Amino acid sequence: MSNYIISCCSTADLSKEHFESRNVQCIFFTFELDGKSYPDDLGQSIPFDQFYQAMEAGASTKTSQINMEDYLHFFEGFLSAGQDVLHIDFSSGLSGSVNSARLAADMLREKYPGRKLFVIDSLAASSGYGLLVDKAADLRDEGMDIDTLAQWVEDNKLRLHHWFFSTTLKYYIRGGRVSKTAGIVGGILGICPLLHVDEAGKLIPMEKIRTKKKVKEAILSKMQKFADGGQDYCEKVYISNSYCLEDATDVAKAVEAAFPKMKGKVLINSIGTVIGSHAGPGTVALFFWGTPRGSVEGA
Repeated sequence: MSNYIISCCSTADLSKEHFESRNVQCIFFTFELDGKSYPDDLGQSIPFDQFYQAMEAGASTKTSQINMEDYLHFFEGFLSAGQDVLHIDFSSGLSGSVNSARLAADMLREKYPGRKLFVIDSLAASSGYGLLVDKAADLRDEGMDIDTLAQWVEDNKLRLHHWFFSTTLKYYIRGGRVSKTAGIVGGILGICPLLHVDEAGKLIPMEKIRTKKKVKEAILSKMQKFADGGQDYCEKVYISNSYCLEDATDVAKAVEAAFPKMKGKVLINSIGTVIGSHAGPGTVALFFWGTPRGSVEGA
């Protein structure tokens, strides 16, 4: 067994049990619900269904990134025990968390010159970030050393595709990303925006599609176009959702039918409280390995 630690942030949106089964350590963001602060602890403090029900009822939400002091404490626990650390952080295109992690790492490398501490910007989010971390755990378990694995993650992270759609414009309006007038018109027309995470790790709107049926077809078509090996795709596929399991299940079934050689069944996860604070209920996201993300622009 390897003597180094793989760690990530809670925004990788995998379950507590998943992280434990893969021997991956997790540091938590924080969020507020109606002014009360909670750790983004994978649904332990507040179950996801209760969180999204509160949002639907009008509760206010706010999120906070992980600060340098939290990272210092987190990393030092492993380094002081004689373990090296490969930390894969939440996308810099969505949060400044990775900068705090890097500052903490710089300080700790001076204190522990005999230890290795890598901090990598995943340029990924939600269970796409989780899929990258899970692959790193696979390679670690196959015997890859920490230096080689750190380079592999850097070299391959932009092959991780993220495609999102939302079944409601309500939270885009609330967050100021869509005007109230445009949101009302879009709601009447049944507009479901389709988005992806670009090569800078930012969430980018791609298409405005009418009806849930058509946007589900569109998200599948993106995987058919960009997945490694096309219909012979043989890696894992993850989906995350914010309180819309039926829609996520529809997409999972379509993916499994279209890609019979994929590794196992599609794993459906919950979008956590930090990303969910911004996305709101009604979002489905599909994650898979494919061509480098730069090829997606204009697709």
